[in-house]
Parts: sequence; structure tokens; C-alpha cells
Amino acid sequence: MVRDLLIVGLNHRTTPVALRERLAFPEAALPAALGHLKAVPGVHEAAILSTCNRVEIVACIAGGPVEVGGGIEAFLARERDVERSAFAEHLYLHQGRDAVRHLFRVAASLDSMVIGEPQILGQMKEHYAEAASAGTSGSVLHKAFHRAFAVAKRVRTETGIASKAVSVASVAADLTRTIFETLEDKTVMLVGAGKMSQLVARHLKARGTGDILVTTRTFDHAVELAREFDGTPIPFERLAESLKLADIVIGSAGAADYLIGPSVVQEVLRARKQRPMFFVDMAVPRNFDPAINELDNVYVYDMDDLARTRANNTGEREREAVRAEAIIESEVERFWRWLGGLEVVPTIVALRDKIEAIRQSELEKALATLQDQAPRYRALLDALTSSIVNKILHAPLASLKRDGAADEPDLAASVRRLFDLEPRVPAGSRDPEEQE
Repeated sequence: MVRDLLIVGLNHRTTPVALRERLAFPEAALPAALGHLKAVPGVHEAAILSTCNRVEIVACIAGGPVEVGGGIEAFLARERDVERSAFAEHLYLHQGRDAVRHLFRVAASLDSMVIGEPQILGQMKEHYAEAASAGTSGSVLHKAFHRAFAVAKRVRTETGIASKAVSVASVAADLTRTIFETLEDKTVMLVGAGKMSQLVARHLKARGTGDILVTTRTFDHAVELAREFDGTPIPFERLAESLKLADIVIGSAGAADYLIGPSVVQEVLRARKQRPMFFVDMAVPRNFDPAINELDNVYVYDMDDLARTRANNTGEREREAVRAEAIIESEVERFWRWLGGLEVVPTIVALRDKIEAIRQSELEKALATLQDQAPRYRALLDALTSSIVNKILHAPLASLKRDGAADEPDLAASVRRLFDLEPRVPAGSRDPEEQE
């Protein structure tokens, strides 16, 4: 059986979210769906990867990829109760090396909406575990997914693909580390209750900041938000006098004019004995007068500054992605040799066995015609015929080992047809990759 890898799916680049939602598999539906998928003609092993950004069927197949792909397409339509015409044009199909490459790129988050994000790897592990539990994965998908997990780890270890923040909130939080050596003793003040400022506060809290002060025009909102962060609410009218407590100030309040200007900050700095302050202005119109940035020991970043930093970080991730792609290419070849070896090893064994059986049969016939069957003649003829067979088989077997597991995966099938072989896996044979 010639095995191949096939991926049929759609993602955030090919399909609008409204359609992705209709085709997504709820977690509870996966066990039954996997069983139905395994029943598709030509599908020998299968897994379903379903996230907010993609729905992909990963299958080990024995058959034509177009025919099997059509069966998988029909499966998606039946399982999710969506007309094929509604999603067919959005589907992509990856076969063979391309399928392996795609699987590895997805695991390494090179195919994600945000390059380097870590969530997809955890999702892949969960969905492969579902397939393993449902009994729809086998030796090929086991190897493919676990190799993908190892590739993702290697990419994160050997490149800086995830080293720079690329969301505005995480960029803002990361910038605080350029001002302060540690955040453990730093106090954060939220001015306003905008969603972006809340995200920044969560990032900072995750990084170990100290107290969080919250002030909004409506004190009840400040109390509610402060409770969420285990912080302290501050009446809005006490904003200026409370600033001296804050090392990091995040603004996201709606206001027609600046809420904080240079004169207020100068007084605050005197009260703080010139200890540095970091202002993150996430409001439009802005909450903080940009002239504050001219004061010593004060650092102000607005949305444009954050966007520029984010663009620089994104560019750096993209440069690191080039290095990641090179790692993936080498790993694709490694996996492909292993997959090709699944066909090559039994073929080599079967070819050797068949030729050896012919040699033994013909040797016995020749010996039977000899009047003098002295052991020395038997040994001589045995060595002679063995040598001839080994010399004849040397080139074909070398070609099978070299090309059958790499550039010409159909070579083993051709050899089996030419020699009319029924390959068997020898007892105790090892994984071809382990023989390297």
C-alpha cells in the first residue's frame, strides 16, 4: 500500500469568518465526526483541526488525492450541514511534501494570523489527542503530528519568531521594561476604562506589577474595574493629586481636551523626587499633552508610537520567519524520507527473499545432478551463487534505499509490480529513520 499525506481545509486567508463559523466543529461533535471521516473511501488515518481561524482535515490516504479530496469535501458538507457550493471555492488541498510542509508551518505558527503566536500549537495537540482517542490516527499521523510539535519547538528555540510583541497592548506593556528594570514595585494607574487600557493592565499584571489604581468619570465603573484587577478605585476629581502614586499611567478616557499637562506633571515629579514616570496614551483624542515628553524622567507613548514599534516588531518576526522556513524545509525532507522508507523497507525485504528463494531452488536442482556432492562443492556453489545475486541486487537496492525514500516515492511500487512481490514487514524491523 502506497501511503500519502493529504490536507483539505480552509483558513482566515481563504474564507470569511461567517463561513468558517458554519464549518467549525464543536468539541463535542469531534468523536463522531472522526469516525465518519475514517469511513471516507481512501482515508486510512484522519484528524480534524478546527479553530477560529481554520478548519483542516489531515489524512493519511491510499488512493488518488483528487478522489479522496472530493470525498472529504462531501464529508464536510454532510457533517456541518453546509452546501458544498458554499465553501468549495474556498478550499485548498495539499498533498505529499506540500501537506507535510503545511502541517509543520501551522504548528510553528507561520501560517497564523499573527506570526509567532503560541496558541495554535496547543490547539493542534488537543485535536491530535482527540484523533488518537477516537482511534482514527495511526503510525503515519502519529509521526507527522509529533514531528510537527518537535519542529515548532525547534523554531521557537532557534529563532526569535516570538520574541517581539506584535499586539498594541503587549507592545505597550513591553515598552515599560525599557524604562524600569523591574515591575514588581511599580504602581499602575488606569485613566478611563477603555478596552485597550484594560488589556495593557492585564499584560502588566501578568508581568508582576504592584498596585493598580483605577479612575473613571463614573466612580461605580472605577470600583467595578478595580475589583477585577484587585486594585484601588480613585475618584476622578482626585486624578491630579493621585498621580504621584503612579509609575505607569495608561490613558483611555474620552475627553475633548488634555486631561494631564506639563505643569501638573512637574508638580508630581517634585513630589516623587524625580522618579521616572511612563505614560501610555491610548485615547483618541489624546489624554496627555505631548509636551509632557519634554520633561526629564518622563516618557510618553501615544498610539502612533505604539503602531511604529509594533510594525518594527512585526518586521523582525517576519525576518525570523525566513530562518524558520529553512528549518521546516529540512524537517520536511527528514519526514519524507521516513514516509518513503515505510514502502522501501518491506519491498527490499521481499525482493531479497524472492531472489534468495529462487537461488536456493536452482542451487538444489544443480546439486542434485552432480554425482559428487562433496561438501566442498556445495559450499563453492553456494558462495558463487550468493555472490552473483548480491552483485545483481546491489544497484537496485541502493537505488531503492536512496531514491525510493526521497525523490521517487513510487519507485518501491514499481519494483513490486516488476518482480510481482508481496512485501512483508520483517519481524523486529526498525523505523527507517532510526537506522540513520
